[in-house]
Amino acid sequence: MKILVCALGGSSFNSAHHESFVHTQHGRNPNSLPRRSRATASRSAFVIATNRLKLLPAIGLWIFVSVISASAQYGRTVDGTNLWTVEVGLNSDGSPALAPDGTIYTGSWSGEFFAVEPGGKIKWKFNATVEIKSSPAIARDGTVYFGCRNNKFYALNPNGKLKWSFTTKAWVDSSPAIATDGTIYFGSWDKNFYALNPDGSKKWAFATGGEIVSSPAIARDGTIYFGSHDKKIYALNPDGSKRWEFTTGGPIISSPAIGGSGTVFFTSIDGKIYALNPDGALHWSLRTGGITESSPVIGPDGMIYLGINNWFAAVTPDGKLNWQTPGNEPVDMTPAVAADHIIYFGSRDQAFFAILPTPERKEFGTHRPWGLWLQGPIISSPVIAPDNIVYVLNSKNLNAIQGGAPPAKSSWPMFRGNPRHTGNVTDNPGN
Repeated sequence: MKILVCALGGSSFNSAHHESFVHTQHGRNPNSLPRRSRATASRSAFVIATNRLKLLPAIGLWIFVSVISASAQYGRTVDGTNLWTVEVGLNSDGSPALAPDGTIYTGSWSGEFFAVEPGGKIKWKFNATVEIKSSPAIARDGTVYFGCRNNKFYALNPNGKLKWSFTTKAWVDSSPAIATDGTIYFGSWDKNFYALNPDGSKKWAFATGGEIVSSPAIARDGTIYFGSHDKKIYALNPDGSKRWEFTTGGPIISSPAIGGSGTVFFTSIDGKIYALNPDGALHWSLRTGGITESSPVIGPDGMIYLGINNWFAAVTPDGKLNWQTPGNEPVDMTPAVAADHIIYFGSRDQAFFAILPTPERKEFGTHRPWGLWLQGPIISSPVIAPDNIVYVLNSKNLNAIQGGAPPAKSSWPMFRGNPRHTGNVTDNPGN
């Protein structure tokens, strides 16, 4: 194992062949800190490069031990600068959504829903009074939809004013999906799956045998897929009639992803990831032992990425485990894949990473070009903006991190499929 140690003289270590970063409790590169903070970091830190990544405690400092990565070989720019951080209430595991004008929307565990400008200034906030776990979705007309634990589902105008609300009989943790005709779909803990018209009126409801926290995915032909605590994944027609159902061995709390050929990928608490054909027939299943909430995403080559307990893993399109790389704590969030093949993910250990798959490394299959300590557990899924910025929540903060590329051109490169989080495959970058 190669180890490279150099004293930090006010700048991060960076050469054509080695990419390593030290991040202080500010969650930033030393170069991005105020001069006094840089000086403090310079006196107390070292940059260490190795072929593994670990967290090492130091006096008042966490040091990332990052991989030796050949940036010249892969032709990628080193980044990972935390551009800004803004406090947005006690954060849940919802994922921020991005409007075409650059506004970032996110809910909080403290019951407030925020709109944040691209520069990090809070634009407005809406008080929903209780916890918001549901991730928002943004319609083409700018309407913002999300669920809440006051049993309500909300529609807000882009200026933050209430457009309408719809009341269910239990919590709404499921994130909405938006059909091409504007119909909004979501599930509730009252065991019903709802379809609402854009004016807030109920179109139909479909009853299942369990609570629904899984967020729906809409296929190209309009079929809606979602899971339930009754251990089943359902396929519904746009009129609310059941197309088929498939039974697993445990509750389904993750959200499905749709592949380029229409294959539906999802996980179950029974410890498996499943691939179903569009007609509901089993294509394959793979036992992983995973019980976390992480949902699958799909790379441009069809590779499937997800968190499996304390691991981050890649599964081949035909259902074989390709590689896995360890985290220090459970990986509940869903990763995001960029067009430069970098994969972003984090875990409850407060670490946020960029991962680069490298097939020649048989043990873990990855390099980690950079990592950030974000001073708070990361259970939220990142969203990649068209201008390469990566937005991710941790603890009480929304972070804007400089990435190197826009979302990957695949059928489902991030949670909810696209930056607006419509859950509709026709809105995704690869379509």
